[in-house]
Amino acid sequence: MKVLLKLSVAAAVAVSVFSSCATSRKIAYMENIKDTVIESVAHDLEPVIQKNDLLSISITSVNQEATQIFNVSNNNMIAGTNSSTANSGYANQVFGYLVDQKGYIKFPILGNVYAEGLSKQMLADNITKLLVSQRLLLEPIVNIRYLNYKVTVLGEVGKPMVINVPNEKITILEALGLAGDITIYGKKDNVLLIREETSKKIVKRINISSASLLTSPYYYLQSNDIIYVEPNKAKVSSSSDVKQWLPMVISGLTLIVLALDHLDNKN
Repeated sequence: MKVLLKLSVAAAVAVSVFSSCATSRKIAYMENIKDTVIESVAHDLEPVIQKNDLLSISITSVNQEATQIFNVSNNNMIAGTNSSTANSGYANQVFGYLVDQKGYIKFPILGNVYAEGLSKQMLADNITKLLVSQRLLLEPIVNIRYLNYKVTVLGEVGKPMVINVPNEKITILEALGLAGDITIYGKKDNVLLIREETSKKIVKRINISSASLLTSPYYYLQSNDIIYVEPNKAKVSSSSDVKQWLPMVISGLTLIVLALDHLDNKN
């Protein structure tokens, strides 16, 4: 009887250890990488401007007074960030040039300027040509930046969040790091990336555990990208199946031991 009792306890312990071991698998980043030199991923695929994008457009020229009217929105933004409203977080949301539902921005004197589907450089070139052709400025320099460049990280990470990217450049590893890293319950080999370009959505599965990530065209994120980390089997098991059937197994073994012990005492 003592042998049977020991076997039942050992079985229960083995089941418990087996269920917990699954959480320690696949937790490393790029575990198959070796010492090497990898060519930098080309980041020349500049995202295009989309509806609802908020742009900062600044213009300089040899005539500073003439350029002031074209920088009214930027001046208001600077003034707003120095006021008490800056603490509320709304200053950058109020000012700037918003791309409307028809794809236009409303620019001083020039009126409606089409922006949707263009890169920042293309829009800057178009504004430059308009200013010169209408003889509004001489040799203007146009600089454009996104005010709403952001990526979203959801799922099995430490801190699901929306990340604002002021320098307009961020890698998927940086985004995951800012979001508190993938937990031990997240699937590193099947991270979901959702990207919206003009009228279509691109859905891509990415293996963070593979060294090929460093040469992937999705290594650098674009504005409005969404990253979702799915829970792995260990997380699902720990929250459902294991917790349900493990106590049942232990209880069943205990009942068998008690029944056999009762029969042994009667004999």
